[in-house]
Amino acid sequence: MLTTKQRVYLRSLAQTEPTTFQIGKDGLSDNMLTDVINYLNKHEIIKISVLQNSNVEPQDVISYFTVNNIEFVQHIGRVFVFYKHSDNAKNPIELPIK
Repeated sequence: MLTTKQRVYLRSLAQTEPTTFQIGKDGLSDNMLTDVINYLNKHEIIKISVLQNSNVEPQDVISYFTVNNIEFVQHIGRVFVFYKHSDNAKNPIELPIK
């Protein structure tokens, strides 16, 4: 569980991150979840956007990833930011102390 300070810090990091994954008309799939988890194991933070032609609701995206132990950071419009700690990250993120 992220504290408010940690969430604010991750939001600031996410501003410079490019959108890595897009959810399209096919919606959420197991293959996408596997790719997201593999990406998070290397980078710890990810930005996902939901395309206009997708009929996925924001709450569905949040619950789909949080069930798999991925921390929700924020969403603005159709862009979501998630975080997952990884010991194998290239550049590990040092979160502020609680």
